[in-house]
Amino acid sequence: MSDLVARTGRHQQRYDAGCRLIAGCIPFRYRSSDGSSDEISDKVVEVLMIDTPSGPGLLFPKGGWENDETVEEAAVREAIEEAGVRGQLMGFLGDYHFKSKTQQDEFTPDGLCRAAMYALFVNEELESWPEQNTRNRSWVTIPEAIENCRHAWMRDALVNGFNKWHAENMSDE
Repeated sequence: MSDLVARTGRHQQRYDAGCRLIAGCIPFRYRSSDGSSDEISDKVVEVLMIDTPSGPGLLFPKGGWENDETVEEAAVREAIEEAGVRGQLMGFLGDYHFKSKTQQDEFTPDGLCRAAMYALFVNEELESWPEQNTRNRSWVTIPEAIENCRHAWMRDALVNGFNKWHAENMSDE
């Protein structure tokens, strides 16, 4: 079992104008077209997605941004807690608004959320992580991610956030 522990509870959550503030990331790596991960020249981008027991489809790691951390620290923490990966934040992909059906509380009675999403270049996959008993991780291609993504706002973050950012910033590597 992991020595890392997932944060729980809402007592340190950040809110702004009736929205719960969320931080998340799209973890990615490169795989060569022949299946190995050695050669960068002929690379395929893969993104890491997770599942949950709460429903079908795949998700990117995300969760509440807390008062004692920066939004970037929260995004990195969520990647560790939910997906068991560490890496380097490479770029801000945008803010995405959505309505949570399960996360309504006295601060957000309508369940409104605003998620700050980042690209995270993965350089370590942990053998154990805090939420491994409730989440499986899967490396998928971008077309597979688009097809299997549970939430429209996450698909938007992938298509209009990550893909655009990657084309503008990573095409020369």
